[in-house]
Amino acid sequence: MYGKRININILSADAMKKLKENGLIHILNNVYSCIESYVDIPAGKTVELDLGCGKGGFSLALAERFPDSLILSADIMIGRMRKLDSRIRRRGLANISLFRVEARHFTALVLPDASLDRLHILCPDPWPKHRHRHNRLLCSDFIFHIYRVLKSSGVFHFSTDDVKYFKSTVNLIELSGLLVRDDDALNDISDIKTDFEKRWNDIGRKVHHACWRKKNILNHGIHGQHGN
Repeated sequence: MYGKRININILSADAMKKLKENGLIHILNNVYSCIESYVDIPAGKTVELDLGCGKGGFSLALAERFPDSLILSADIMIGRMRKLDSRIRRRGLANISLFRVEARHFTALVLPDASLDRLHILCPDPWPKHRHRHNRLLCSDFIFHIYRVLKSSGVFHFSTDDVKYFKSTVNLIELSGLLVRDDDALNDISDIKTDFEKRWNDIGRKVHHACWRKKNILNHGIHGQHGN
């Protein structure tokens, strides 16, 4: 509904209720159009994506620290997005755009090539049981889309409290040959934590972080097989 010009005089009562509930959230269910249809992104603008933003504490902190940047916050749970929308309004932030969308859909079908300066995927569901691991977000195909949407030397930031998931993701990215480890790329935000990480730290649990930069290569392939 949001992102299009709406004549509120012809909306049904139910549509008016949904518009009020969803506020400035872009609802991208079954939508196949580029992000420019919803957000104006000036050339040279620094853009960061908090993918699977949850309650949005990390997104809010980014927006407040970098007022000249555009922060994209995406999550599949509409309730979380509505709460984040309310928090944004209370703080008067104008540099966050919200998207209710599935992570794979947003990355593969909505984001254009070389559109992000930094992509954060923080504490996604680790699906620890072996029979459920095919549900994990981080896989070879998704790593390629991360590479595709990052700008030249763009940064991918990943975190999890699950040690096995952390190690397998690090290994997967190394095997891809598309990104190079650079944890120093988080120095300016090393103190910012998600709501989830704060709760985990409060009970003595550690969340593991890693960061990579996009390799600037002309011909790329997922398993480190690059053309000359």
